[in-house]
Amino acid sequence: MKKTLLCITSFGLFFQLKAQTDTTTQNLETVIIQENRIQIPFSKQSRNIALVDKQAIETTPARSLQEILSFVPGVDVRQRGVTGVQADIGIRGGSFAQTLMLLNGIKLSDPQTGHHMMNIPVPLVNIDRVEVLKGPGSRIFGQNAYAGAINVITSLTDERYLRVQGYAGDFGMKGINFAGSLPTGNYKQNLSISYDDSNGYQYNTDYQVSNVFYEGGIEINNQNALRGMIAYTDRTFGANSFYSSSFPDQWESIQTTLASLSHTLSLSNFYLNTRAYYRNNADEYRLRRNEPEFYQNNHISEVFALEANGNFKTKFGTTGFGIETRKEKLESNNLGDRERTLSGIFLEQLINLGSKVDVRAGIYSNYNTGYGWKHFPGAEIGFQANQELRLYTGYGVSYRIPTFTDLYYVGPTNIGNDQLTPEEAQNFEIGAKWAKSGFRAELVYFLRNTENLIEWTRPDEETPWQPQNFNEVKFNGIEASLYYRVNPSATTIQVKEFNFSYNYIHADLIQQPGVETRYAFTALKNQMIGGVLVGIGKKLEWNTKMRYIERMNQDPYFLMDMRVDYNRIGKIGLFAEASNLTNTEYIEAATIQMPGRWFRAGFMLNLDSGN
Repeated sequence: MKKTLLCITSFGLFFQLKAQTDTTTQNLETVIIQENRIQIPFSKQSRNIALVDKQAIETTPARSLQEILSFVPGVDVRQRGVTGVQADIGIRGGSFAQTLMLLNGIKLSDPQTGHHMMNIPVPLVNIDRVEVLKGPGSRIFGQNAYAGAINVITSLTDERYLRVQGYAGDFGMKGINFAGSLPTGNYKQNLSISYDDSNGYQYNTDYQVSNVFYEGGIEINNQNALRGMIAYTDRTFGANSFYSSSFPDQWESIQTTLASLSHTLSLSNFYLNTRAYYRNNADEYRLRRNEPEFYQNNHISEVFALEANGNFKTKFGTTGFGIETRKEKLESNNLGDRERTLSGIFLEQLINLGSKVDVRAGIYSNYNTGYGWKHFPGAEIGFQANQELRLYTGYGVSYRIPTFTDLYYVGPTNIGNDQLTPEEAQNFEIGAKWAKSGFRAELVYFLRNTENLIEWTRPDEETPWQPQNFNEVKFNGIEASLYYRVNPSATTIQVKEFNFSYNYIHADLIQQPGVETRYAFTALKNQMIGGVLVGIGKKLEWNTKMRYIERMNQDPYFLMDMRVDYNRIGKIGLFAEASNLTNTEYIEAATIQMPGRWFRAGFMLNLDSGN
């Protein structure tokens, strides 16, 4: 590690001190949503999509992507601890296994368990933006984008820079991040390294998290480009009551490696991206931290995938097409040696009917060696009523296959079920978007009718949990959101950003007498999120975030977080953050008590090359 840090420090000698350009002036309406085939501007999407840009990432009182996502409307974050050690992410009342995580369009699903979905080997400082697609994503991204999909986007730049961030706080928490760009001719490259650790906020909640991320790309000519990525994360943590309240000494260590290589061909009316990627996840779990012989699981999962996605334009509109194949393997002392192959074909069409109406429809056909062929159609219709108002509606079928843990796990508190069938759902939504003069507002109603919902159940506390298929479950709800952002001015005090959202979700799952369920009856029910970013002078920013959360059959709670930045976009900046200022007692996952009021503070060093 010392040698690595020395290399990064040397890397910074290429640079001269220069103030960073603020990302505030980015026009969110013109951002192109990074889907794999047909890419549409954010303002023209006929879907409920949330966009978290660089400014929001930098000013939110959060130390991890998981914590940032907790402020996205309709997203339910269930953390086991702080700063992203482990978290489950649900969308629109869906479980963590029903959300698909992606990195630059690459699927991060782990065949062993959905609990590894957030093992993202990218430091926060390297993330350019996050796109959250709410609702069925199977037609767009394939199986497992059941209740939604989250795509983390990084970017390559022509500019040289070095960012250094460090912080410390309560619970013996500390961390440091290095991120740099050193383009050479036509070759662009980013390298980043981060390290975080803590003694823990209660017994056996200590952690150490390391990330290494490298990506590079070259434009061979005006038509051809190559891009590659390799990343690694190591997460080791005390897992007090993570999977069972009966064992406070649980411990886990996870190492994830991700590598990809892609080629892009861009012609005037034709686009094609071909990509290969590999993901490896090693998971060591102990029921008693210092007694591996008492009970221990060792899992190594591997994913090999090939994809080709593209589009072409004709007088009939834009046609998107794609094909994928994915091999999933698992070696486990508990689940056994398993493997399966998934393949898929995508086809969709975007048509503009005059200047106001657009229709996008398509189908995804998936073949799984365990379940055969499945087909998932979907369509959206958008109506641009005027320059400010857009109305939309859509329908889609979504699909999720069981993980190997769902099927085969054997443990003292959990047992798999190899008779499970995949989850399927019919989805419908209707909404309206309005945007004018820095304001954005959206109102949407959604309905998800699920067949064969996979839920972990047990008849009593003495019996292990086991997943079962429920025949039919209906989720429906509404989301209302208001967002405002203005470019900074010389005003002494200025509201630079304001947001407020409310989500209500209803589930009609009927609990069977004498049967306890683990996840379905703790789904998000009421969620209110508010925030205001205030600029004071030219260098001071004060961000306040508030959340009111109520889950089904659980007590509601209110949280307030704050962050103050000084000279964030300058050469040397300082920040201070406070979480849970109200000192609320609350639980997000299982029976794990989250910490009360806690603080951290740090610095930012921005080194850019001069022109």
